[in-house]
Amino acid sequence: MQATVLGAGVAGLCVATELVARDCAVTIVDPAPRPGPHGCSWWAGGMLAPFCEGETAQEPVVRLGQEASDWWARQGVRVVRNGTLVVTLGRDRRELDRFARRTEGHERLDAAALAALELDLEGRFDRALLFPSEAHIDPRAALIHLRNRLRREGVTFVAERGDATGLTFDCRGLSARDALTDLRGVKGEMAVLRQPEIRLTRPLRLLHPRFPLYVVPRGDGVFMLGATQIESDDRRRRVRSVLELLSAAYALHPGFGEAELLEIGADARPAFPDNLPRLRRRGETIHVNGLFRHGFLLAPALARMAVEAACDGSNPELMDEDHG
Repeated sequence: MQATVLGAGVAGLCVATELVARDCAVTIVDPAPRPGPHGCSWWAGGMLAPFCEGETAQEPVVRLGQEASDWWARQGVRVVRNGTLVVTLGRDRRELDRFARRTEGHERLDAAALAALELDLEGRFDRALLFPSEAHIDPRAALIHLRNRLRREGVTFVAERGDATGLTFDCRGLSARDALTDLRGVKGEMAVLRQPEIRLTRPLRLLHPRFPLYVVPRGDGVFMLGATQIESDDRRRRVRSVLELLSAAYALHPGFGEAELLEIGADARPAFPDNLPRLRRRGETIHVNGLFRHGFLLAPALARMAVEAACDGSNPELMDEDHG
């Protein structure tokens, strides 16, 4: 089968990977020559944390997200399977209890057990939740790896769409609003810090009623901070959001106050009204979109279902036929 994939973000690259596994001839259309800050996927946290996401996400996110760790590992991406830690400051203890009630797959830790896992958190929190089956990846390394692998396997990358033949998979994110009128942008902002004096081996979520934070270790003393979720497709970086991120990081560990600020970024993530992704088939085009803040978590499952629909004629969940 001949197939064209529009977009080389995480959704497009995952779809192309599934197509190549079916011996399809694939062309990827993307104006950028390589992954970079122009793409929403570049700013992702890379947390493969389906159970944590279950606090606010619907059931399909938790269930389908459990495919992600093994999928990325099969593609040759380094997957760190150290779980996720969730903590809260003393005055916000009820936030941890609420999070525990709304999620599954976790263990409760006391101060000693937490310190045994992460020595640099010793004495800072009296309890925590550990989600032991969760994992994380470096999303930028994953994008580069998939793109290079697809090129080696014969996938053609072009900057402009020509007279394509065969089925088209539209994975353009917010750029697909010309066809998906109910798609909206949800802004996310992040910062990258270097603080070699702090050692964390797994993602850490700090619950806070106003300024929730997640910290993802990238190795070599580098950490990605994120949490903002703003109903906007504005990609400008705002001082207020950065201050909130950095203040929350300082509350998590004062050592972040001495960190080197390497990078500040912002982008808008594509989402449908219910924040669930969709496959929408219109003629010879299958739209793969609406990954919201779950790009690296749900793209593998969504790509699998899209290719099953194309190659096997299945009607998978999250598929809308001729919507709109």
